[in-house]
Amino acid sequence: MSTPDLRVSIGDIELQNPVMTASGTFGYAKEFEDLVDLNRLGAIIVKGLSLKPTKGNPPPRTIETPCGMLNAIGLENAGIDAFVEEKLPFLRTLKPPIFVNIYGKQEEEYAELAARIDTLEAISGIEVNISCPNVKAGGVAFGVDPQAASGVVKVVREKTNKPVIVKLSPNVTDITEIARWVEDAGADALSLINTLTGMAIDVETCRPVLANITGGLSGPAIKPVALRMVWQVAQATTIPVIGIGGIMKARDALEFIIAGASAVQVGTANFVNPRATTDIIDGLEEFMLARGFSKITELIGALKV
Repeated sequence: MSTPDLRVSIGDIELQNPVMTASGTFGYAKEFEDLVDLNRLGAIIVKGLSLKPTKGNPPPRTIETPCGMLNAIGLENAGIDAFVEEKLPFLRTLKPPIFVNIYGKQEEEYAELAARIDTLEAISGIEVNISCPNVKAGGVAFGVDPQAASGVVKVVREKTNKPVIVKLSPNVTDITEIARWVEDAGADALSLINTLTGMAIDVETCRPVLANITGGLSGPAIKPVALRMVWQVAQATTIPVIGIGGIMKARDALEFIIAGASAVQVGTANFVNPRATTDIIDGLEEFMLARGFSKITELIGALKV
């Protein structure tokens, strides 16, 4: 049997396979060039970018937890100017589509970032992180309020013709409501889930382990929650869904795809196994060959309930 067809589409962009890197877990790709064949990846999403350089939170900023990790990096990054000057030249040499994850503290920042990125030919699309605090709304995260989430997506949509992925927060009552609002606002795809809010305590000192007190929980521990949310959102919307959350092996990716995800993002697994992404691609091919599937699209949303 010939090699299975792993191609999928996100917006008007075709990916050679459904395996993407999750923002913040793969740097700017160059960090992995000696470990992974970067050109085999479906797409690369780089570390989150803001308009100005951001120092992030004070250490300690990460801690291992049972079946995962907590991080409170604070979206540290060098800003859009340094990204264009220092990181983009290497990214231009790669074959997979490159997506830039953006965030801001008010709509205007998202809009300006989108406008800047729209001029960069080497960038295929934008992933919008709406889990950030809206300073104009008293620090409430954009992603927990349908109108605020919709507002961000609208200003980004107005500033770019590139595909727009919106990364949804799981820290909400009904993720399908947020999903429908951002779809109506112009999103081309949805990625979910972002991290769940958690914390850890040092019982010897009676102090939080993380300097920020709370952090984002990721890894296998959140996979059942992420899988459920992907299944719900895939049924509630008409645009592609990208599954994230505890994807360590090919079978994890397959669960998300069968639940309705058109693609997946690999995050925490990159810290455990730097070659997790390409191992998953290999595993998808092996699964399909063993079971007679010719196209990965045959498995998208194939859940029987």
